[in-house]
Amino acid sequence: MESSERLGAISALPARDRTLILVELGALTALSWLYLVRMPMSASDFGEVAARIAAPMPSGVVELWIVFMMWAVMMVAMMLPSAAPMILTYAKIARGHGTGAIAKAWLFAAGYFAVWTIFSAVATIAQAVLQRASILSNAMSTSSLVGAAILVIAGIYQLTPMKQACLFHCQSPVSFFMTHWRDGAGGAFRMGLEHGSFCVGCCWMLMLLLFAAGVMNLTWVAALTAFVLIEKLVPYPRAIANIAGASLIAGGVLLALRA
Repeated sequence: MESSERLGAISALPARDRTLILVELGALTALSWLYLVRMPMSASDFGEVAARIAAPMPSGVVELWIVFMMWAVMMVAMMLPSAAPMILTYAKIARGHGTGAIAKAWLFAAGYFAVWTIFSAVATIAQAVLQRASILSNAMSTSSLVGAAILVIAGIYQLTPMKQACLFHCQSPVSFFMTHWRDGAGGAFRMGLEHGSFCVGCCWMLMLLLFAAGVMNLTWVAALTAFVLIEKLVPYPRAIANIAGASLIAGGVLLALRA
């Protein structure tokens, strides 16, 4: 069966459904940023109930969980804006395959963020290891030399074929669904997992730049959010990725020379 036949006609999403999805995405993004601005640092910051639940637990476990929550919420805040076109495109296609397009769109989004949640768990472990090894400071940033190495590695990754392949899938919603379409609620979640995997492949090194700039540096979080959005939406993503890669390498070299 041809991929175009599998998708069927892609009809316009009703204004009401489109508005509802955009409002929901916007509200979730805003709540995520509010969480980051307030940045709970202890169980008591979540309220009395959370403090009581955490009281019997080892402090290290509680701290690890709070760090994981920070990373998981930060990934929603950073990645949801750039994922919005893909979610809207899925809703358009799902509408032509039966009812429940909005619910299935959220299942697609759930699969997408399940992958980023796994990434958040890995980042949490990496942060704990770096702190234990005294590579990451109390300010949640690395030394100049380590930061320079991260910049150079991130820059090199921007130039690799893997980065370009993953970026293509992230920037071309219709092309992605033509080659990965699956019907039903389970298919929506699985496609979300697949798209999330491509997105992690595209952006994972950019996220790790936070170890160089400061994990809780919201200025850098906002800057990376804007860059990811630009990289996925502009007509010439390869050029943007290459320019960013060269800039990161140059920045890393300069930082190393000044160290």
